[in-house]
Amino acid sequence: MPDAKQKYFEPRPESVRLAREFAVTTLNGWGLHGPADDVRLCVSELASNAFTHGSEPGHGFLVRLEAADDIVRLEVHDSRPRSHQQPRVAHPADTDTTGRGLRIVSVLADGWGVEDRRPLGKIVWSLFKTAQHQEEVQPC
Repeated sequence: MPDAKQKYFEPRPESVRLAREFAVTTLNGWGLHGPADDVRLCVSELASNAFTHGSEPGHGFLVRLEAADDIVRLEVHDSRPRSHQQPRVAHPADTDTTGRGLRIVSVLADGWGVEDRRPLGKIVWSLFKTAQHQEEVQPC
């Protein structure tokens, strides 16, 4: 099983699309098609947050994928510390047009969280069980 791949993205709006493509290409290359749709949507949300809220002006973000033990770990690294704006699940009103990204991540991922990144910034991560693992835990 492959260990990890990562890629840095410039601070441009099109980087969110490129991050999605990187994630899908990586998972497909590893033969992990099961979680690809959920990972693609979550990388889109997390990369959008990193670009919009999480990166200092002129700084991009890094996307890292790791596959091990029937789990895919997605990480999005940015340059602003948690103390600047702690990522949290929002509760937007029905009429709000933003604020649903981490709610989507919390529903699709099998776990997620935030860690400090050294020397600066933070890592927002999420975990996804692979199809093989999901089949093992399904009742007969």
